[in-house]
Amino acid sequence: MSGLVNLVFNIELSLIVGIVTSLILGLLLLLIKVPQTEYSGKIARTKNTIAICFLICTVLFFIALRYSGIPDYDKFSSMMLFVVTNFASAVLSYSLINLLDESYIENDKFYLNVGLIVVLSILWIKSFWWEEKWARFTVIAVCITLFIIQCVIHIVMFNRVYKASVKQLELYYDEEEDQKIRWIRFCYVIMMLTQMFILVYMTLPSGFMKVYAMFYSLFMLYFSANFISFLGSHKLLLDAFAYKTLSGQDLLQKRADYRRRIGRKVTPNTEEDMNETEFKKLERSLDRWMDQKKYREYDKSKEEIAQELHTTKETLHIYFTTKLGMDFKTWRTELRINDAKKMLLDNKELSINIVGEMCGFSDRSNFHRQFVKIVGCSPKQWRECDGNMDKLS
Repeated sequence: MSGLVNLVFNIELSLIVGIVTSLILGLLLLLIKVPQTEYSGKIARTKNTIAICFLICTVLFFIALRYSGIPDYDKFSSMMLFVVTNFASAVLSYSLINLLDESYIENDKFYLNVGLIVVLSILWIKSFWWEEKWARFTVIAVCITLFIIQCVIHIVMFNRVYKASVKQLELYYDEEEDQKIRWIRFCYVIMMLTQMFILVYMTLPSGFMKVYAMFYSLFMLYFSANFISFLGSHKLLLDAFAYKTLSGQDLLQKRADYRRRIGRKVTPNTEEDMNETEFKKLERSLDRWMDQKKYREYDKSKEEIAQELHTTKETLHIYFTTKLGMDFKTWRTELRINDAKKMLLDNKELSINIVGEMCGFSDRSNFHRQFVKIVGCSPKQWRECDGNMDKLS
């Protein structure tokens, strides 16, 4: 029994598992073909960067295994695992941040960061054989300090770019769409916790590091599974991130193009008449759109909705802001909530979650939040009081 336990919690076996896992995942990611779209270059680069990261981790795991016969091997393997996590932390952070906003981290800064890690890692590995304890301690202190600083900087950067990406996604789809990239944030949190756990394990007795090595292999599997799953639906996300949302400059450019096409200068009065004509057509289209309950559909961009309404997203934006005093998203959300209010009372056999989804809310928490905001009570309370709010007081 003790022999089996020693085999399971053997550092060499843990490193072999790390080698096999990182090698297979790296090759798998390289072999996966990203469907060609207008904006697929970004995700292809991210995929390849992660794949190369895993392959380099394979080499580092192999180096750690190669010296298994040296004295104080537990300390050496711990040092090598720190090198792995330090390198992977920089590359995977860059990859996920680049996936959300490829201009946020300049390539030169990334290469400088990786280059510094490589130099310090080589120095740390060499220091293992140094006799001067103060020199070894200095190298270790510098490496750990820079690792912590690196992690903190990346966490702050990721948080900023994630919030900006959620806003950009919602502008494109006009929905509460953070669930589309929520997995990225969750994976990033798991990744940084896993990376920084190495500091905890380095303070524990040497035998615990073999457990961390196994745990790190599981992390790579989990991360890769989520990323590969994302590849199948990447176009939806990338189109939104690459899309230029409505701005005054976009609108002015379209008007300038129109003026060039008709070959005459459009006066303010003429332009106002044009808008009124377009607005009347849009109102008729909106009536048909509501009758067909198109507002229940989600995962559609502003461009697609505008096409259904036989107009442009610019005209749609101007109509709602100038005529109705609200944006299209708020207006559509109210339609969905009114629909849900009626459905909750007319179809009490349906669960609240199904009602929310049928009315156009792909996210359960968003449905509950919007219902409370507009109605003043939860969907459950609305159903229980049969739509009579006085019963709740």
